[in-house]
Amino acid sequence: MDLFPRTTVAGVSLSRLIIGTNWVLGWSHRTPAADRQIKSRYAEGSRAVPLLETFLSEGVDTIMGPLQQEQVMQDAVRETMEKTGKKLILIDTPVINVDDSAQGRSEARATIRRSREAGALFCLIHHSSAEQLVNKNLHKIVRLEDYTDMIRQEGMIPGLSAHMPELITYSDENGYDVETYIQIYNCMGFMMQEEIETVAAVIHSAKKPVMTIKPMAAGRTTPYVGLNFCWNTLRPCDMVTVGCFHPDEAAEDIEISRAALERRFPDIGKRASPNAHQAAFGARKPE
Repeated sequence: MDLFPRTTVAGVSLSRLIIGTNWVLGWSHRTPAADRQIKSRYAEGSRAVPLLETFLSEGVDTIMGPLQQEQVMQDAVRETMEKTGKKLILIDTPVINVDDSAQGRSEARATIRRSREAGALFCLIHHSSAEQLVNKNLHKIVRLEDYTDMIRQEGMIPGLSAHMPELITYSDENGYDVETYIQIYNCMGFMMQEEIETVAAVIHSAKKPVMTIKPMAAGRTTPYVGLNFCWNTLRPCDMVTVGCFHPDEAAEDIEISRAALERRFPDIGKRASPNAHQAAFGARKPE
């Protein structure tokens, strides 16, 4: 099997499809019942190994999430790499203390160090932390350099999780030491802070590759629609992050993504119906 198409971020080769972790860690963005269902299925890291194996078998070797704070995900990554002998590239998105105090900086440094200890190569400050530093009047992300320097000191590559699209713009304007961005992007505008066209323009103007998230709007659109929208409106350097609940979903998302990039219809079969023998399903009238 050919590797999934790749891009380069700060000299590192990454799969353009990134493994998301919300649908392993219990953040459905839907209902408490859905969250509980996820956590029940993935109560132990070993249960997520078949899911990660499916991605790795297709050359999707990059994974993103708050890895250091979630033991289930750390266990799943470790067991998958041990079982397959293949390496996963870890992108951690830690929530850090950004208080402008000695204690705040000490806690931030300790959190960033745990990212490195968890095996992360990339450390992208979580949007909930980074957005506290934004000054829209000055077009600055105040004291961001303090934290990117901490990340560099730990031997990782710095980036920003940017639910607020201005983070990309301000970072580029000020030349901050940021190698990549996370940005919400989907055809429904779900959780996006600006209209779709505006966010698309920000992504296309970004000086660094962008890792998009929530392409299916947390299940509010189908993979075929959501993934085709993203792959057909992003740049060749950008990436799409998908969260999956089951290995079969991962296989479908990979095939839909490959088909979108190759400009063909995906080979995923047909959905079930009480009557599959309908012309609308492609069934022909018996001779």
